[in-house]
Amino acid sequence: MGHIVKLCGIFFLMGIVSATAQDIFGQWKTIDDETGQEKSVVEIYQENGKVYGKVVKIVNKDRQDAKCDKCKGDKKDKPILGMVIVEGLEKDGGEYSGGSILDPNKGKEYRCKLWLDEDDPDKLNVRGYVAFFFRTQNWFRVK
Repeated sequence: MGHIVKLCGIFFLMGIVSATAQDIFGQWKTIDDETGQEKSVVEIYQENGKVYGKVVKIVNKDRQDAKCDKCKGDKKDKPILGMVIVEGLEKDGGEYSGGSILDPNKGKEYRCKLWLDEDDPDKLNVRGYVAFFFRTQNWFRVK
């Protein structure tokens, strides 16, 4: 009987650890590559089995009403605040890939890959790439 209680306790603790394991979902601070300052907050979420990211906050008060004037298609001249900029990623091992990311300031769309930093689960690696060229940014979890 004592062994069963111990096993139940172990399984309970394992459940707590896995339930609190970090994932990519939630809100992330984006950092401007040039200034090193916080630029926006993007919420990463899952919908119909795919991963998306939407701009939920723009830090610079002067940019609150900014529109995606360089974008093409249905995002042309739409507000950046509330815009979905990460679209259609799927889990592939420890990464999410197969979708795209939009840079609303340049109006350019790139293939995208997201993964949590191995040493810091509050740091998200965000890679946008075209052919063999890529750029990786670090976004930081909003707590």
